[in-house]
Amino acid sequence: MSSFNRAAVDAICADVVGRRNEIDVVVAALAAERHVLLEGPPGTGKSSLLRALAHASGVELVFVEGNAELTPARLVGTFDPARVLTDGYSPEVFLDGPLVDALRTGSLLYIEEINRVPEETLNVIITAMSERELHIPRLGRVVAESGFRVVAAMNPFDAVGTARISSAVYDRVSRVSMGYQSLEEETEIVGREAKGAGAGPLGNRAVRVVRATRNHSDVRVGSSVRGAIDLSLIAEQLANLREQSVTDEELGLDAALAALSGRIRVREGSGRTPEAIVRDLWAANPLELDEQSRGSDPGKA
Repeated sequence: MSSFNRAAVDAICADVVGRRNEIDVVVAALAAERHVLLEGPPGTGKSSLLRALAHASGVELVFVEGNAELTPARLVGTFDPARVLTDGYSPEVFLDGPLVDALRTGSLLYIEEINRVPEETLNVIITAMSERELHIPRLGRVVAESGFRVVAAMNPFDAVGTARISSAVYDRVSRVSMGYQSLEEETEIVGREAKGAGAGPLGNRAVRVVRATRNHSDVRVGSSVRGAIDLSLIAEQLANLREQSVTDEELGLDAALAALSGRIRVREGSGRTPEAIVRDLWAANPLELDEQSRGSDPGKA
């Protein structure tokens, strides 16, 4: 990782839209042999950035989904019970978990939603980050190969099924905050991912509606750019099924309701439904205004 050059960083930037500064900082932190925490809402490119980085650097990426079922045994690994009966507790019958796999191979261990990981499992992760080794009963000492780093990600705005990250974790990572991208950058992302409809007026409108959900007075958590991507893709398929234009008003609204009503979180006590809010925002951002009002960004308060 220390040999990372400018050309490799440029290659990452070609894959990830609008994250040059964050990419520079993450690469520098990993080159300095630091562990990293990517913190931001869903759909801000945390996973995309890391996958592009691993690909450009030729480093193996070991993925772990953070959830309440991630026990220390699942993270570290365990002895194969059937083979233990015949071969005993020998190193050959130990089944490496993702953490031990990353330690042995000098890989990047990517832990998604680290704030969903149980505390006892977090303690194991902290040990591996601090000591660069683990002592496993009946197996012995596993020492990290060069290149081993932990990169964790979390959504600080999601309070369901999550726990507060301790200062012990923050003390061992370099934190990189990743907010929503600009109107132009999100428009480019939708154009790339949804092509056809996403690269035209409908995709532009979808981005504006999605960004408006983030500042609506009745919405606690708005949609990520994935909502605009799905809206564009669904609208394109509806247009084929109904033999209508992808810019048809009712067709677009149907796609918006399907793509966005489940992604927004309404404030308690507002008395509004997600469907009502999506209908309002769809009407407030008509198609004909999209090209005329590029300078007006509904995602900014």
